[in-house]
Amino acid sequence: MITAVDTNILLDILIPNEQFYEASADALQEAAGEGSLVISGIVYAELCIHFATQRECDAFLDSNEIRMQALTREAHFLASRAWRTYRQQGGKRTRVLADFLIGAHAQKQATRLLSRDRGFYRKLFPSLDLYDPTEAKRLRGT
Repeated sequence: MITAVDTNILLDILIPNEQFYEASADALQEAAGEGSLVISGIVYAELCIHFATQRECDAFLDSNEIRMQALTREAHFLASRAWRTYRQQGGKRTRVLADFLIGAHAQKQATRLLSRDRGFYRKLFPSLDLYDPTEAKRLRGT
């Protein structure tokens, strides 16, 4: 299984986010145990902001066995279709945003996306297998 990881999960661990740290760290560890972890170049760029050097960011990714993947043409095309659907549904943004590219990367180049989703991915990428650690924790706790 290949799990694409969204920036919010990595930042929950890096910063750390008191509310989401445990759920995100557990989900990342679980996903790593089930297969490989990947990020898109978009997530890499968003993540690098939080490091002084590229070497530090790369060391963080290497220590967590996360590799970066470039988006394929198919993923870029899917992102454009999701953005078009978004605009047709009344979305106001006039440019393809990072989330469209992250979702398309996960759908085309991974098995699932590990992200704290706020409904965006479910709405615009309905066939994407989404692993939201905040929901998983609730489900395991019942």
